[in-house]
Amino acid sequence: MNVPFTKASACGNDFLIIDGALAPVDVYEFSRRICDRHNGVGADGVEWLFPTQDADMHARLINADGSEAEISGNGTRCVATYLVSNGHAGKVAIRTGAGVKHCELIAREGHRYEFEMEMGKPQVGDDFSIKAAFGQVCGTPVSMGNPHYVLFVKDFPPDWQSQGAEIARQRDFKDGVNVEFVRVTGPNDIEVRFYERGVGETQSSGTGSCASAVAAIAAGRAGAPVKVHAPGGTQVVRWAGGNVFLRGPAQLVCQGEFLG
Repeated sequence: MNVPFTKASACGNDFLIIDGALAPVDVYEFSRRICDRHNGVGADGVEWLFPTQDADMHARLINADGSEAEISGNGTRCVATYLVSNGHAGKVAIRTGAGVKHCELIAREGHRYEFEMEMGKPQVGDDFSIKAAFGQVCGTPVSMGNPHYVLFVKDFPPDWQSQGAEIARQRDFKDGVNVEFVRVTGPNDIEVRFYERGVGETQSSGTGSCASAVAAIAAGRAGAPVKVHAPGGTQVVRWAGGNVFLRGPAQLVCQGEFLG
């Protein structure tokens, strides 16, 4: 069966959006194959869309390695872009594994959209250290509905990807973890590198941007709103009334059919 898809990208964090009615029995293996960047379409994950009664759509995220994740901030914004491009109003409610998220359209130009999304209340834990093969590190655990471990660094280690991979495998994180290396560059600016659970290095991360900004604000290293600069682009995080809001772009890339 040929499976139609839409590909969207939010600051280089790319996702395939597929009707959940087309999901095969082994949706995990299929998602892994279609996300393969050599023999598939290529993406960081698949957002499978299903109808739901308490929101405009239910988005179920399967990562590039076939594992399931609670939420992707950028992936959810890609889903909002897809829905608005297909005639939905500018305010979209999307059910995720981390609850219903509300996205509001701020601007639109061609196939490029900008949304602000309410990400909910973060949970910030006490800093704790991890002993790894490359040395000992101390980070801040943050939950945005999915787990993060935020490390503040003066400069990005040349092998930060391998360090992130090792941290993500630590027993301290029973469900794995997303790892952020954060460099504070100004009173309202941080630069981040992301190693995401189930994917690896990504150009950007929505929940990772939120976790990094929240950790920086909580530690007094930066003030809201925080501009989060990543290789894929810049997003803005504000923490107001207990809730975190994420603003950033997303664009539709292409549509097609997967023949695999």
